[in-house]
Amino acid sequence: MAQTPAPPADPEHARFIEPVVRPVVKATDLGSVVVLKQGNQYLLTDPFGDIRPDTRGLGLYDGDTRRLSCSILRVNGERPVLLQASAGGNWRGTIQMTNPRIERDLRDKVRPEEALASQKLGISRRRTMTGQVLEERVRIINHAEEEELVEVELELAADAADIFEVRGWVRPERGTQRPIALRDDAVTFRYDGLDGVRLETHVAFSEPAADMGPVDPDVAGSPNAGWVRLSWAWELASGEARELSWVTWTGSRPTPASSDGTAEPDDVLFPPSPRVEADAVAASYHAWQRSLAEIRTDNELFNLAIDRSAGDLRLLVNDGPGPDERYLAAGVPWFATLFGRDSIIGAFQSLAIRPQLAVETLEVLARLQATEEDPSRDAEPGKIPHELRTGEMARAGEVPHRPYYGTVDATPLWLILFGATWDWTGDHALIDRLWPNALRALEWIDRWGDRDGDGFVEYERRTEAGLLNQGWKDSHDAIRDRHGRLSQAPIALAEVQGYVYDAKRRMSALARVRGDHELANRLEQEAATLQQRFEAAFWIEDQQYYAMALDGEKRQADAIGSNAGHCLWSGIVSTERAQHVVDRLMTPDLFTGWGIRTYARNQPGYNPIGYHTGTVWPHDVSLIAAGCKRYGFHDEANLLVGRIFQASQHFDDFRLPELFCGFERESTTVPVPYPVACSPQAWAAGSLFLFVETMLGLRPQAYRNELELQRPELPEWLTKVTVTGLRVGHDTTDLLFHRWRGGTSAEVLRKTPELDVTIRM
Repeated sequence: MAQTPAPPADPEHARFIEPVVRPVVKATDLGSVVVLKQGNQYLLTDPFGDIRPDTRGLGLYDGDTRRLSCSILRVNGERPVLLQASAGGNWRGTIQMTNPRIERDLRDKVRPEEALASQKLGISRRRTMTGQVLEERVRIINHAEEEELVEVELELAADAADIFEVRGWVRPERGTQRPIALRDDAVTFRYDGLDGVRLETHVAFSEPAADMGPVDPDVAGSPNAGWVRLSWAWELASGEARELSWVTWTGSRPTPASSDGTAEPDDVLFPPSPRVEADAVAASYHAWQRSLAEIRTDNELFNLAIDRSAGDLRLLVNDGPGPDERYLAAGVPWFATLFGRDSIIGAFQSLAIRPQLAVETLEVLARLQATEEDPSRDAEPGKIPHELRTGEMARAGEVPHRPYYGTVDATPLWLILFGATWDWTGDHALIDRLWPNALRALEWIDRWGDRDGDGFVEYERRTEAGLLNQGWKDSHDAIRDRHGRLSQAPIALAEVQGYVYDAKRRMSALARVRGDHELANRLEQEAATLQQRFEAAFWIEDQQYYAMALDGEKRQADAIGSNAGHCLWSGIVSTERAQHVVDRLMTPDLFTGWGIRTYARNQPGYNPIGYHTGTVWPHDVSLIAAGCKRYGFHDEANLLVGRIFQASQHFDDFRLPELFCGFERESTTVPVPYPVACSPQAWAAGSLFLFVETMLGLRPQAYRNELELQRPELPEWLTKVTVTGLRVGHDTTDLLFHRWRGGTSAEVLRKTPELDVTIRM
């Protein structure tokens, strides 16, 4: 669309320019990205604090929609030199910069014959997010010996791209970008979506701009050109500092019935700036920190990794979708929303430090549990949702995620989390409140999950818009046989049978607590029968290992993957075969030296950079380590804990990403990043806490006021662990674990009188 030059500056009224409409750039490599997030808003910038329209998907997002797609700062026409970038406390960060050598333009009336030497300007860029507002402050101080003319330039754009577009979805049609409204102290971007909603992004500045107007897309460097450029000119005396600030916030409303975008009054185009409630956000972080069980060790690097993971869990807490609801979002940037499987596992991993996460996640998912059959969304009564999206494409029906139910494992995993939350909280009111949801989930397993009545839970998509594979390894090429052939649906995954086994055993125990012994006995017998059938159908005799799945013809998908490790975690593996499984997991084909691959090397289809065909996922390893511990393989469990921790030391801020590549440790001195991995990611952050729970052998029974420590065992690199404020129901305790001469001792430092702590060595 051609640009219309902005009319002369008029501080009282709006003027308009036509936006430069460009295709949405597909994100293919996150690279070096700084993440800030609060509530459902998150910001992805490069280390300079800029949003550049490149392949990293940078932007300010509100839920599933990018509300700023360009924000580029220049000083005297040049990009500053980066000194340090810090994300700070998740929701705020500071970037320190200085100037490069700047050749003066002849139009400069102050010493045109001289250049501004490098490192004469101190430039800081501070960002604060409140969940409703992004505030940015640029402060420049002149360290030169003379007065300097400083021009601050900001380039802005807003494409209103749906997260699916950013990830590469090509839409046949988009909505309409309305003319950009400008005032010398404010800018408003507007987009009318195909769903009948107008999206607005407002930017307001602390002082009027000296100059403003459209960006010429044909100038040098135009691939990164935005839509609007604003500039401010300051003459700074030696030692003088000056600050420019601006706030960005978003709004939405029904698309006006007839409007070309230029006839609206100024109070609609430029609403008053909201307050920046930074103190409220800071207070919420302090409250969060006080609510956590504190884990401290004598390994300072491990402490840093734990602190980063705790911060990531807080960062990933989202608001909604209903009033007064909160849940654990799956990961930034692609999955900053509710995911059945991911949110459940992240909450499960974190039960020892904050059971409230599990309670909140359980309740949100229970409210969204399917109540009717809807093949267009793979929904069936009792099924727990897979993914909820709130962007334009979901609202317009272009994708089925409103929510989408194409997951085979979220329903049994919800039951596992339900049972585990009971173990940690002993909350009878929660059990009573969600028991009807649990019964509906059990009914889904038996009626809808078992599609052919063979006793196994299978999946097969019912809509062409749905996922082909519906377990946690949900890429299209994840499930194979030993010859590399892709399995055809309906598919019964090995780990899902384990989840169902564990879910029924946990629900049997809960039914007994509630006095329903008939249901308890039935579920217990069903679990036992499932275990027997699983052993017969999934065991590969010549491999001495379990198949990853059965295909639609009940043939084994007998490629070797990490799936059987989840079966250890669930307890469905027979004690006679557990040794074979652990030995196979620890062979070089699966164990890279950094962690367990999803898919063993030297098989057709193996790819160390494949999403589910050879990479290492920290959450996968955390469940495998817990499974090893369950069957008494303490050394193997601790080895896995140690290697993932070592891997974390090679990522920024000790932040474990969603996954990393599956190259052998011997061939790479550091773990190789996966190009578009979410970071932070919920079940990667939660892995550290499940690792600690595994090492310490924490086994709560809150309704009995009991905590059992089952053979706590610290690895060689960790000699002391203190857990303070561990909550078991209404009780709390402080524990000390100490490694000495090859053994681990446990000591109760403090506990409430009602709590019984038993140590089993």
